[in-house]
Amino acid sequence: MSHTKMGKLAKRWFGFRQILINSDERFKLGFIGVFVGVTSSLAAVGLTKGLSFFHHYFSQVEHPVISIILPAIGLLLTVVLLKYVIKDFGGHGLPEVIHSLSLKGGVIKLRSSYSKLIGSLITISFGGSAGPEAPIVVSGAALGSNVARFLKTNEKIRIAVAGSGAAAAIASIFNAPIAGIIFTMEVIIGEWTPVYLLPIVIASVTGTEISRLLNGNQIQFSHELIKVNLNDIFLSIFLALVCAFFSVLFIRVLRNSSKYLDKYLKNILLKAFLGGLIIGLISFNIPYIKGEGYKFVQDIITGHFTSGILFILLIIVLKIFATSLTLGAGGAGGVFAPSLVIGSSAGLFFYLVIRALFPQLEMNEAGLFALVGMAGVLSGTLQAPLTGMFLIIEISNGYDAILPLLLVSFLTSAIVKQFEQHSIYQYELIQKGHLHRPRTDGKILADINPRELLENDLTLVYPDMLLSALIPKIKKSNRNYFPVVDRENGYLLGMVYFNDIKDFIFDHTLINSILIEEVMHSDLTTISIRDSLNDIQKKFEQTNSWSLPVVENQKYMGLISKATMLDLYRKELKVQTEL
Repeated sequence: MSHTKMGKLAKRWFGFRQILINSDERFKLGFIGVFVGVTSSLAAVGLTKGLSFFHHYFSQVEHPVISIILPAIGLLLTVVLLKYVIKDFGGHGLPEVIHSLSLKGGVIKLRSSYSKLIGSLITISFGGSAGPEAPIVVSGAALGSNVARFLKTNEKIRIAVAGSGAAAAIASIFNAPIAGIIFTMEVIIGEWTPVYLLPIVIASVTGTEISRLLNGNQIQFSHELIKVNLNDIFLSIFLALVCAFFSVLFIRVLRNSSKYLDKYLKNILLKAFLGGLIIGLISFNIPYIKGEGYKFVQDIITGHFTSGILFILLIIVLKIFATSLTLGAGGAGGVFAPSLVIGSSAGLFFYLVIRALFPQLEMNEAGLFALVGMAGVLSGTLQAPLTGMFLIIEISNGYDAILPLLLVSFLTSAIVKQFEQHSIYQYELIQKGHLHRPRTDGKILADINPRELLENDLTLVYPDMLLSALIPKIKKSNRNYFPVVDRENGYLLGMVYFNDIKDFIFDHTLINSILIEEVMHSDLTTISIRDSLNDIQKKFEQTNSWSLPVVENQKYMGLISKATMLDLYRKELKVQTEL
């Protein structure tokens, strides 16, 4: 191609970009929604096809040693690729998306659009226990975020289109547009706002249609028509208790696995290899726990998997352990698919127990309880009952089971909430102070920069000054407190309050003999300009103060008052409520 033609193409491209930048906000949201829907669905289809290819390839391996060592090789390759080549991280990745929307204005690194996809392809293909959904969500959100940044959009649009990428990803991989929308609003963004819905709906519908075009309009987990009776609904209450138990167990084992691995295995390569080796040993004897497990779920729902109560309980426990070990050791993947495996197995376990205890009881077949168990565990682990319910309805065409699905989804989520305040995604963000949902105090305070609150109009005084030298400064000042700083280096030494010196002012002998350092308060609570507004607010509450000095490297920078913070809080609240 000649330089002239390339120049013309570049000119047209930048001209088109400029048109989009200057276009109406709703048109911009719609355009990006379509673009993100197409790209996310292609990523979903590509990853699904890749997993299918490698699953077929590795299923032909019969040598026991190779079968056992494959997960170790997969985790080792994943860690090397993400840590040293792409320089990203392992895990399920969704906390990064939630964090970016919560505190970074929807900004996500471009490399996240492909790093998790490649990592999860290797992890799952080689036998690691994880799901492909979260990596596709991260990829879609990263694509949406970077398209929005390329078009120089504001924070509101960046958050909306990053969320649309997540919706398109779930909709594409599960052929479930409603679940994609609900998951994004309930889990990723955390609120139902009209401005976010437009691109999310467009991306979800587009992603679903592209996926159907390439894969067909398939129902992922088909089942025979279920006629729910009163006994099934009554038993669902007890099934919710079972789902809640396994949800809490899953959350806690997953959360603590990485802590223990990091504590006892400092070398990340050794940790990945040993973790994968343990998974390989387990899956060699019980193959149901490796990979994403969709075929196993289908076998349970259709009744093709028959086993005893203790064996299915063993599968549940080992799937929880294997998934936690896979992600804790550095693998890439999500918890959607493992939650479906654990949930369907929990439903089957519950069914077998009830059948053993009450053989004459009129109740549905195991398929119903497997479907409902999937919704329960997914709702419990994600703390998202609507997502759990609608995802199972769409991936199984299970509208006939809506009553027990509805009951178990919300009951399980409510029970889990009593033991685990935060979802499987939110815990690590809460611990780091990185999660602030829209229109909450934390979110509003997080959007205010402490520099906006800095007041530096106070009159400075020095420790060697006499009180008499302070009198003229008091007359000119609108404040009743004065920072005391070192003359040479500007270090904050203390604070003088008018109430403490007013008894001396009318005594000429005292004001000409008492020094500032004798009446100043040196035991001060200070704040840093790098502190978050949430931390500053806590210091105000702890000290019962109305203003606190700002110090950087011991030097006095100014003052932050509660009144100024409250004023900006009200302005920020008004901006956010107008969205």
